[in-house]
Amino acid sequence: MAKYIILDTETTGISELDKIIQLGYIVLGRPSEKIEVHNEFCSCDKDIGLGAMETHHITPELIAGKPLCVETQAYKRLVELNSDDNYMIIHNAPFDLGMLEKEGFKNQMKLIDTLRCAKHIFPDSDFHRLQYFRYSLELYKDEEAEAAKIGVVIKAHDAIGDVLILKLFMSALTKKVKEQFPDINPMDKLVELSSEPVFMTKPLRFGKNKGKTIEELVISDRGYIDWMRKNMDLDEDMQYTIKRALGEI
Repeated sequence: MAKYIILDTETTGISELDKIIQLGYIVLGRPSEKIEVHNEFCSCDKDIGLGAMETHHITPELIAGKPLCVETQAYKRLVELNSDDNYMIIHNAPFDLGMLEKEGFKNQMKLIDTLRCAKHIFPDSDFHRLQYFRYSLELYKDEEAEAAKIGVVIKAHDAIGDVLILKLFMSALTKKVKEQFPDINPMDKLVELSSEPVFMTKPLRFGKNKGKTIEELVISDRGYIDWMRKNMDLDEDMQYTIKRALGEI
């Protein structure tokens, strides 16, 4: 039977040079099987950035003397699980998988990126951050019971704490997928949605054209669209939205 790995990392920062300093995930299998919980700090050759430390509260003292990521039992078990029979579930998968690739891990599992899926399934949500859904979907009401069942401690921006919230969010997401696509296996649909870029219809939240959609800008300020493409690091969804709005695809 397939296993479902719900994973999160904490890192020294978000640049190409930054590294993993906490690897947390749970492994779900048959209902009768005990849930595996893996949560380890690890050391690396990169200092923790103050901005990252402010977010996850992991200090140099907490990782001093810890093994490298590849030496942890969590990493070794992840390698054992890395087959296309299993599912990897991450919120904003490109970030965590990019960090894992620096450690030599190349994902072979079926991938569910709950951030990408949330943009498809909850298009009207003001934000798609995991902690936002924690409150907008009232997941926090169930987290204490879930934490006790699994045996973890809830802390925002802590790898295993975020994994717990992600488990609850995954249940809500799956329920919504079943409602919208009743004739399709929800896990298969989530895998499919994870690879499909999102056409963004909500107004921009930044810049001189804040409050306007990309479709509106194509008509009213094409020059700004060109500027965005040239000067901004646009994610895949924004690139897709611009190309589609311009009729390029």
